[in-house]
Amino acid sequence: MDKYNSFIFDTFDFDQKSGKVELKYSLDDTVRFLETVEFLGDYQPVSLTILDRAFLALHLIGGISYFKTACPPNIQVQSGELNADHAAFWNRVYHKGLGEFCFQNKIDPTTLASFTATEVTPLLDIERPKNAGSVLVPIGGGKDSIVTIELLKKAGKDVTLMRMNEHPLVTELIEATGLPSISLERTLSQRLFELNKQGALNGHVPITAYVSCLSVVTALLYGFESIAMSNERSANEGNIEKDGQMVNHQWSKSWEFENLFSEYIKSYITTDLNYFSLLRHLSEFAITKYFATLPEYFTKVTSCNRNWKISREDTSERWCCECPKCAFSFCMYSAFLPLDTLVEIFGKNLYSETSLRILYRELLGLEGMKPFDCVGTAEEVQAAFILAHKRGDLDSTPIMQMFLEEVLPTIKDPDKVVSAALEPSSEHGIPEEFLSVLHANN
Repeated sequence: MDKYNSFIFDTFDFDQKSGKVELKYSLDDTVRFLETVEFLGDYQPVSLTILDRAFLALHLIGGISYFKTACPPNIQVQSGELNADHAAFWNRVYHKGLGEFCFQNKIDPTTLASFTATEVTPLLDIERPKNAGSVLVPIGGGKDSIVTIELLKKAGKDVTLMRMNEHPLVTELIEATGLPSISLERTLSQRLFELNKQGALNGHVPITAYVSCLSVVTALLYGFESIAMSNERSANEGNIEKDGQMVNHQWSKSWEFENLFSEYIKSYITTDLNYFSLLRHLSEFAITKYFATLPEYFTKVTSCNRNWKISREDTSERWCCECPKCAFSFCMYSAFLPLDTLVEIFGKNLYSETSLRILYRELLGLEGMKPFDCVGTAEEVQAAFILAHKRGDLDSTPIMQMFLEEVLPTIKDPDKVVSAALEPSSEHGIPEEFLSVLHANN
């Protein structure tokens, strides 16, 4: 892979007739990338000034996939202006959002190129058309967004779903909710895949940050008042500390990112759009407890990230039953669902799979590090094993035996571990009008 001096955010362009956005980037004006996003259906006439603010954010976050191919020492933004706070936000997103990528590629994240500030004209707040009380909920196929959706439906909220790119599993899940949805088609630059084949740097990017920026554009185009994400407090915990910096696979799902991005929206895009996670105060463990009351979705959701790989051809299986996310999800479900239901969902009993022994030891905090995947804390995993053990139908499995022999004897008060995992946190950005939704379902 060649060396480059600068990564350039060239231009973005929105064709109002076709609903297509073109995001253009380059390495030293020689290697060019074109990413497109198509907004399907009818949208509202919105001030182009507001839209440009949102499209700039989408342009900047979209560039992270192409920047990482070479990590050149300089960044040039030609598609908009950034003040000091604006630039500081994007530096945080790139440096922390690429934390895992840097760890895996042995790069010091503090040496990554930085966004620089320019003099900008203060933003004037502009009114936009919106439907009072309308809520946009991004849906990805997992249980968390379903819990958000069902809580909002119970409260009688006006909910519309947003999904990025067609996928048969997500289509089936959306149909099961009975709610209207908006589909967006994102097409990555083909040049990216060519560079990857040539040995370009590759690795994890903060996809939730991208979805968040995309949801803001969608909310503006279609007139939504609020965006309700489904990110839980478990995402706040990192995976490993490196050179005094915490590396967190889920950083763009964390409270830190949510808080920063919510302020960014109000300061640099529009003041009348709520962005928050309805599940921020809850652990994965607590979310699963609520999901266990929704049997109509048991065999329709999937949290296995292998389903969303661009190159994946087989989309019929919901769970690979091999990855950290599958192992973790089975564990969470095992706390609240009997063995026959678990097998119906996953196709097998994962606690009987000795090949997953090391993975479960990592999830329990017995050895190694927390896997680089969207998994919860070791305390939640222990809580799930405790409840599954109390039910007893998994006790004879090798994975449960490992827990009973090596972990349970070290836990002084098992009930306290469970109650702590279920206890909601006070740290969240949920607007007052939505807190009643949660209180009604406690």
